[in-house]
Amino acid sequence: MEKYVKIPITEEIISELKAGDYVYITGTIYTARDAAHQRMYDSIRKTEPLPFELTNNIIYYLGPTPEREGRVIGSAGPTTSSRMDKYTPLFLDHGLKGMIGKGRRSPQVIESIVKNKAVYFAAVGGAGALLSKKIKFSRVIAYDDLGTEAIRELYVENFPVIVAIDSKGNNLYEIVLQSC
Repeated sequence: MEKYVKIPITEEIISELKAGDYVYITGTIYTARDAAHQRMYDSIRKTEPLPFELTNNIIYYLGPTPEREGRVIGSAGPTTSSRMDKYTPLFLDHGLKGMIGKGRRSPQVIESIVKNKAVYFAAVGGAGALLSKKIKFSRVIAYDDLGTEAIRELYVENFPVIVAIDSKGNNLYEIVLQSC
């Protein structure tokens, strides 16, 4: 089923999303990868402010390539989500409601998704050039010293993703494996 979602995302919207749904996201999302996750994790544990509010927001696991002429960003494909698994439960406990990446998540992350009524979206790996066309604005907001791993604020319009793990723990990766 196709659904259109505006950010910030709420628990009410999330509760309507089911594993396998095609979703088109419009609004502001944030990028962060391994190094940025470590810094944010450390900040939460030290009760220091974060570069952006986690509550009702989505993090896209992305390390973009440099922007091309006439574009706001270069290729913008997802990176492997499992590398962020050790940080994710704490972020979800602090209000994060969604993540975009690729690949499976750990049992601890799935449990935390259900506990916090969140959602995990998958973006198509290898389609970074096409995905970048849905990004209308991009700017670094924190950790510029990390280069491509700096945190970016993105404004996306009809950014295509698939619900990989819904708020009830239904896991598209497992559903597909069971149907084979």
